Amino acid sequence: MENQTAVSEFVLLGLTHLLVLQHPLFVLFLLLYVTSLLGNGAIIGVVLAELRLHTPMYFFLSNLSCLDIFYSTVTVPKMLAGFLSGQQTISFAGCLAQLHFFHFLGSSEAVLLAVMAYDRYVAICNPLRYRLVMSPQTCLFLAAATWATGFLYALMHTVMTSQVHFCGPNIVYHFFCDIKPLLSLACSSIHLNLALLNFVTGSIALSSFILTLLSYLYIISFLLLKVRSKECRRKAFSTFTSHLTVVSLFYMPVLGNYMISSPGSPSERDMISTLMYCILTPVLNPLIYTLRNEEVKTALKKLLNRKLYS
Repeated sequence: MENQTAVSEFVLLGLTHLLVLQHPLFVLFLLLYVTSLLGNGAIIGVVLAELRLHTPMYFFLSNLSCLDIFYSTVTVPKMLAGFLSGQQTISFAGCLAQLHFFHFLGSSEAVLLAVMAYDRYVAICNPLRYRLVMSPQTCLFLAAATWATGFLYALMHTVMTSQVHFCGPNIVYHFFCDIKPLLSLACSSIHLNLALLNFVTGSIALSSFILTLLSYLYIISFLLLKVRSKECRRKAFSTFTSHLTVVSLFYMPVLGNYMISSPGSPSERDMISTLMYCILTPVLNPLIYTLRNEEVKTALKKLLNRKLYS
């Protein structure tokens, strides 16, 4: 049988059917989206402009901000258009593109958070070898590997989903084209798709999460057992607790959504957890890193003063 699709477009049901909520939700998510763009854009600008921030930690932070900008852009503009029009239709090719970039950027962020945790582990637990271990070449390699891993992971799911036969219905019970809601509409076998979703997604998410968790556990034990100075402890805790907050906000809903991968319409809990890591987390990341980081706040003030008086 040829792998052709009878369905040429899908209808995204979105977050709610209630017309009275459409415009308030439009305003809310527009504000969140603009806040995400401005906050993450500010971090990228500050890191590029301030020479003192040209370090591995801020290099990875600027990568995280890039990912967050693209990540929210994959879903939010289409969702905002749906709030205004009342219905969201998306072509089959557009649906696959959205699926690809959502998982490309999301899995890249999962790996990047593990890389950032390793960077903090080396900086705090082995500071004398930090510049040697986290050399510019190593940082570039880790960043490239992060983006490449996400791209290949997403490409696998995109190719596998494109081979699935869709013959109707075409209503996706979600606010964007995700794998699980799409597979629930399939007319052909999806056993291999679900097996890959369980195994590969579980491997990437769990391995990244475990590496991140181990790094932070080792940091905590190192600070408690080997660091005597209260000031050094305070500074180190302040640095990595912001990372730990970001990690918790991202990994918890992701693991909840994809570790149990069965086809079917997503529940409200699934949609709320998806909103958490694809929209809310990109908004909170800049706030967490700037409010808890004196270096970023100082550099941001310096950059704003330079713009005001130039």
